[in-house]
Amino acid sequence: MTLPAAEAAADHESSGTMISLGPWITVNPQELTELFDAHALEVAPHLLGCRLTVTTARGSVTVRITEVEAYGDQGEDPGAHSYNGRTARNASLFGPPRHAYIYQSYGIHFCLNLTAHAAGAGGVLLRAGEVLAGRELAVERRGGKDTGAKLLSGPGRLGQGLGVGLPMDGTALQIREQAAEHETNQHAPNQEVSFVLRPASSSQAVRTGPRVGVSGIGGSHQFPWRFWVDQDRSVSAYRPGKGVPTLEEGALPPDLSGG
Repeated sequence: MTLPAAEAAADHESSGTMISLGPWITVNPQELTELFDAHALEVAPHLLGCRLTVTTARGSVTVRITEVEAYGDQGEDPGAHSYNGRTARNASLFGPPRHAYIYQSYGIHFCLNLTAHAAGAGGVLLRAGEVLAGRELAVERRGGKDTGAKLLSGPGRLGQGLGVGLPMDGTALQIREQAAEHETNQHAPNQEVSFVLRPASSSQAVRTGPRVGVSGIGGSHQFPWRFWVDQDRSVSAYRPGKGVPTLEEGALPPDLSGG
């Protein structure tokens, strides 16, 4: 992965080393479509600022994606569900790119990933979003309490607000042109579930760091594969996973040289 190293600056906080990537260049629908054929690290930061509309029988919710995590290929990334090979649970990761991979976390939350790099079974976990349309439905799904910017902060809350569940696993992702403002939530309730992704309309100030709650080396600075929109209030809080080594214990620092 090639990062804009000229603009990169390390920031040391209690949550670990974070890297500021500066403004991220926007892409058009064709370019975004092609990025899903590459490693998940290539497409992940480009999803920030994208508009995702999930339509179900109850209606539509549209969010601006503000936080994601890339997960690597089989045998490459110990934090990835595909690391040890294909199972019934993770089969969608081994299918074509540009599809939903949904799993249940801790028997409670349903988390939404977008598959990438069919040759390696990678994916991108969507961790947070700002609600642009369908807020009433999202609030209802979240228990009826509107918590403001934090309504869909964290993958469990995001999945719940978007109405995702295991029957939606494997649904194809549609990538389209940016919609006009008045067209953002014109979808009627639909018995056919749909995931529609539209590229970001403007560049985003992006930061990256270790992934949230991933145990062992996969949650260390060797895998700074979490990306988020800088200063966005919807972004979830960082917490380290169990047994994550520090830099002093042998975890490698982030590599901004690309490759």
